[in-house]
Formats: sequence, structure tokens, C-alpha cells
Amino acid sequence: MRIGFLGPHATFTEQALLTLPESRGAELVPLPGAPAVLAAVRDGSVDAGCVPIENTVEGAVPPVLDGLVADPPLVIAREARIAVRFCLMGRPGTTRDAIRSVASHGHGIAQTRGWLAEHLPAAEVRVSSSTAEAAAQAARGEVDAAVAAPLAATQHGLEVLADDIADNAGAVTRFVLLTRPGPPPAPTGWDRTTLAATTTNRPGTLLGLLTEIAVRGIDLTRIESRPVKDRHAEYWFHLDCSGHVADPAMGEALAALHRRCDRLIYLGSFPRSDPAPDVPAAGVGSPVAALGVATADDYAASERWLAAVRRGADT
Repeated sequence: MRIGFLGPHATFTEQALLTLPESRGAELVPLPGAPAVLAAVRDGSVDAGCVPIENTVEGAVPPVLDGLVADPPLVIAREARIAVRFCLMGRPGTTRDAIRSVASHGHGIAQTRGWLAEHLPAAEVRVSSSTAEAAAQAARGEVDAAVAAPLAATQHGLEVLADDIADNAGAVTRFVLLTRPGPPPAPTGWDRTTLAATTTNRPGTLLGLLTEIAVRGIDLTRIESRPVKDRHAEYWFHLDCSGHVADPAMGEALAALHRRCDRLIYLGSFPRSDPAPDVPAAGVGSPVAALGVATADDYAASERWLAAVRRGADT
């Protein structure tokens, strides 16, 4: 199996990919940027691709969201989360006073902007395609320093000049493994379904979409909008929901959204990487039951009742 990832080697993306079972025994292929990873999955150059999709500080990664609504379709097969630790690094012998330029990925810059402004106020900050590429640029002498993961310093023979320089301790980035469409992983009971939807711009249309999700007791964990590139003032809504496409409630919601939307793209159901809450299973006395949220048994019973009504049986 060949898996592409946002390269070069020693990026946070590679670290995330190595936590996934799909990476074991696979050939890992570094690619120059998230759009290149998505393109390689689409054209079959690789079997799957790993890219960052959102960060707890900066939010979503726009090129990935935009790429997910392009054709041919892709789906998310798995996700991973890692805590990001940033270091300032330079060639051996470099001192902070000598730094006039520093490079990093855009999200790396955003997460260390305060530290850089305080400690390197005169340095020019440059955007690289990845944190590891920034480290490679520093090693080649194209910039004086880089903000990257500690592994990148080892990879490129750089010295760590300052450690743990993120402005927000505990920041986490979520990564996704993308494949061409196929059957989703089996439900685990703690899953995420990702969608993208666009609809006619009329009063109440977005509320209507969200209502289809809410009335079925589905937890909407993320919503973001991105412009439809060839239609002025119209948007893609990217939605993350708790649950699996095999769940009755999720299936009903997807069917209802398909009727309402100009276009609905199913982007996958997969195991969640965040820890599941320690709550009782749905049933009498559970938090889910107390909220009046229907269980799988409730959906099965309602389907049997409706079938009996349609055939004229005594209900």
C-alpha cells in the first residue's frame, strides 16, 4: 500500500500518519502540499493520503476543505490527533541575535506569532509548504531559522534554539486519511460522519438543514462555510456529526438533507480519535433516553409500525 502525506519527512502529518494502523508496512510517500496529496489519491498514484484538516487554534485548513468538494470524490477513512510542539531551530552556531528570517507552515506561524513577535521582532516571517520544509530551508541556508517539530531538527542537522514556543499550550491538530470511495469502516459506537452541503440562498435554508440533524438527536460537532468558487455569495457548509452512516438516525438525516440540498457530498464515516465520554449506553435512565433521543430499537419499531400502516394491518 502507498500512502501519500504532506511532506517532506518529519512533518507533523507524517507523525500523525505513523499512529494509524494503515501505515504499518505501507510505503509512505512525501508530497509537496495538501492539494498534491489529494490529487495523488484521485489519480491513483497513491492508495490513500494523509493531510491536516483542523487545528484547535487556527481552525480548519482551507485548501483541504476546498479540495474535498472537488471531483472525483474522496472519503475520509480514519482520523488522528496529535499535540503539536514547536521549536525554533537553526544551523549549528546560529544565535537568536543573528536571525533575520524565519520560516514555517502558515498554521505554525499562527500558533507561535506571539512568541516570534516578542523574541524575534525584527525577523521576516516566511510561509513554507510545511514545517519540515521550513526546516529544510533553514538547513540549506535559505532562511536563518525555522519553526517546526523537534524531529525536523534531528532530520536536518539543526540545533534547537528555543523549545515549546507555541502561544497556546496543549494545541491539537486533527489529521484525516483520505481514500477513493468505498465501504466505510464498521460502526464502533464512537464515530464521526463528515458531509459537505450547498443549497439555494433563501431565508431559513441553513436552519432547515440543521433542523434535520437536530430533530434526530445527532450531535453536530463542527460547521464551517467555504465559498462556492464559481457562484458568487453561495457557500459550501462543511459538517461533522457524531454517528455513523449505518445508524438509523444518521441514515434518515442524510436522506432528508439530500432532498433539501442542491448538492450533498458524503465524505465518510470513521472512528473518532478523541476519547469517548464515560456515559451509560442509550437506554432507560441513560442521558440519551432522558433527552428523548431515539435509539436504534426505537427506529426499528417505527419502521415496523409504518410498514403495518402501509399494508393496512391493525396497528
